[in-house]
Amino acid sequence: STIKLEFYIKPDVEAVMADPTQMQQVLMNLCTNAAHAMEKNGGVLKIELDTAITAEEDVRIDPELEPGEYVRLAVSDTGHGIEPMLLQRIFDPYFTTKEPDKGTGLGLSVVHGIVKSLGGGIKVNSEVGKGTVFQILIPKAEGVVVKDDGLVQKMPIGTESILIVDDEMHLLETYQRMLSMLGYKAECRTSPVEALEAIRAN
Repeated sequence: STIKLEFYIKPDVEAVMADPTQMQQVLMNLCTNAAHAMEKNGGVLKIELDTAITAEEDVRIDPELEPGEYVRLAVSDTGHGIEPMLLQRIFDPYFTTKEPDKGTGLGLSVVHGIVKSLGGGIKVNSEVGKGTVFQILIPKAEGVVVKDDGLVQKMPIGTESILIVDDEMHLLETYQRMLSMLGYKAECRTSPVEALEAIRAN
């Protein structure tokens, strides 16, 4: 409730060749981290989608990127920022500065793996006390036309029971709130063993 959401979505952005579920993972992880960074004092969470052209100088910074046109997804916050000495470690698996019950340190590692598997790159800019910007660059898909049929898809509401299993409690709480708003009854478990017991019990 203390975080303001802002969106800047360019309407004619090109398509990318990516698994929608993986892209959702990328966005969820980045937004969850941004929310945590603003947990105490609130702030602005901004999501941008547009196109970017990488030049030779960008390639020198990130050798894995090739010059060309990319789709750029940027997630920024006005939170506490990241210390310069920690920036180079944020994509390491299990590296986290959060409290034990706030995360496993796998979120950014997963984001990094997905983006690299798509031939893309990640740029991070952060200033302590002012906030952080994550820029995800993914190559645009050649020859793919995005069709806009003008139809707005309705949210899939229902009354069924859904069991969610995740080892990060804050993600479970987010999923549970989202599903409850859509009418579903969401049961949450933090371990596979507990989930299996819940299924056997009912």
